[in-house]
Amino acid sequence: MSASNGGISSEDEKNFFNSVQTRFPDVIDGKIETCQFLESSRGVVGLVGSPVEEKSDVTCYIIIIIIIIIIIIFSEKFGKVFAPVKYDMEGNIEKLSQRYNTNVEKHTLLNDMILIEKAEGGNYATDALQWLRRALQFIHKFLTCVLQDYQEGKKTEDLVPFLKTAYQETLEKYHGWLAQKLFRLLSKMCPSRKELFLTLGLGRDVREEAVMRDMAIFLTSLDSNIQIIVKFYLENDLESDAKV
Repeated sequence: MSASNGGISSEDEKNFFNSVQTRFPDVIDGKIETCQFLESSRGVVGLVGSPVEEKSDVTCYIIIIIIIIIIIIFSEKFGKVFAPVKYDMEGNIEKLSQRYNTNVEKHTLLNDMILIEKAEGGNYATDALQWLRRALQFIHKFLTCVLQDYQEGKKTEDLVPFLKTAYQETLEKYHGWLAQKLFRLLSKMCPSRKELFLTLGLGRDVREEAVMRDMAIFLTSLDSNIQIIVKFYLENDLESDAKV
């Protein structure tokens, strides 16, 4: 069984992070293993539903990034409403998978796969990874706020401020006026802390301590991958600051 903590949990501790989410790969010599990274990324959007064919409308990324955290964590509550957005997120992962499968041997490492595409003059997978990374940064920051709130003994029920903080620190600078307005509107739909933990507990009332412990492990694993990708894009002049 894949689990972020690498072990089998007891029933009263079973949660999204230790029984559904696959741990992101360890970073070795500044490089990331492609297959495991893609598997882990699929796990993050796994609560939304099964994969579907990717959509070609790149402009939909505006909507994807704005509400991806709502979809990923609270799919049971909003899945039907935001189903089209889920398809585009899956599309980013599928773009990377398609590139990976063109030459599995050469594309074993994510860094190498992107550099090979750059040398060929392409940008298909490079752009997909950039947007996927930004979505993951958003998710990481939001969950970090939830974790820190717990560690401080506050247990704030209204998570909207955390969602806004995550957006301001990760995605806002890539969005134009319209996208920012959409975010402010959609952020009001963010479920409560109680609803969050019910979802992370897979619909069961599990020990909060166990959920937070496994969330911390997941966030450390995710952050190590995010930081390497950020550094890699900057060092190789791959990052685009264009607004959408």
